[in-house]
Amino acid sequence: MPTLRELLLDFDPVQGLRLPPQWLQGRTAYGGITTATALAAAHALTADGLPPLRSAQVSFIGPASGQLRYQVQPLRMGKSVSHVAVDVSGEDGLAARVSLVFAQARASAVVHDFSQPPPVRGPESYPAMTSQGLAAAIKRPPFVELDVGAVVPAFLANFELRPAAGALPVTGADNPETVAWIRHLDAADVDPVVALVALADALPPAAFTAYQRPAPVSSINWSFDLLGAPPAGQWFLLRSSSQYAADGYSSQQMQVWDVDGRLLMRGRQCVALFQ
Repeated sequence: MPTLRELLLDFDPVQGLRLPPQWLQGRTAYGGITTATALAAAHALTADGLPPLRSAQVSFIGPASGQLRYQVQPLRMGKSVSHVAVDVSGEDGLAARVSLVFAQARASAVVHDFSQPPPVRGPESYPAMTSQGLAAAIKRPPFVELDVGAVVPAFLANFELRPAAGALPVTGADNPETVAWIRHLDAADVDPVVALVALADALPPAAFTAYQRPAPVSSINWSFDLLGAPPAGQWFLLRSSSQYAADGYSSQQMQVWDVDGRLLMRGRQCVALFQ
């Protein structure tokens, strides 16, 4: 199974990339790896270099399947702020449109951080949950005949997952929220920001915890702000919570902290619910 490091070791956005089955969810690429490879393509194909990533808006338009192709378009390269668009196409056409904002740091008289991480212990305090363990938690009566491959995506095997709070998928949760420690199995030598983006969408959609029975969910978009420089090769605490769900869609908030409680990323996502 190719880890993130192995996947990106020889990544050439000009030649494109065919993701192995272990990085898919169903018939499409996992959204985090689609976005992370788009970011890597932007860095590789922007001649003058880019300042740190600050924000991204991603539209998941169609299946990211087959040989993925990357079209990078610098929209504006300013002195402080640069905008770059990346279209990711698969065998069925346009799969994702990624808008990236890069910006230099500058001195500011206004500095504050009112965020608070969830009141959980460190990752060593919680047992690891494998894809098989998550499947077993879902595959309970009356779902013992469930094809869990349709519910537990293959890409989760690329991460070590330790649930810390909230609910698991398909448990009829009243409070649709999941909190878990997650880290890559191997992201050595990968740009820490690219590695964080590849990991930050790994939790199942929060509304999935409110399901009474298994049924599909699908991310429509993903927007996030990067608030701090992520450390390399560490655990990250992810929280995903659905604030509103109706008419077949959920609006959820997503946050990522490091082991020291620093908020690194804040995001939002619209998720289609098929139940």
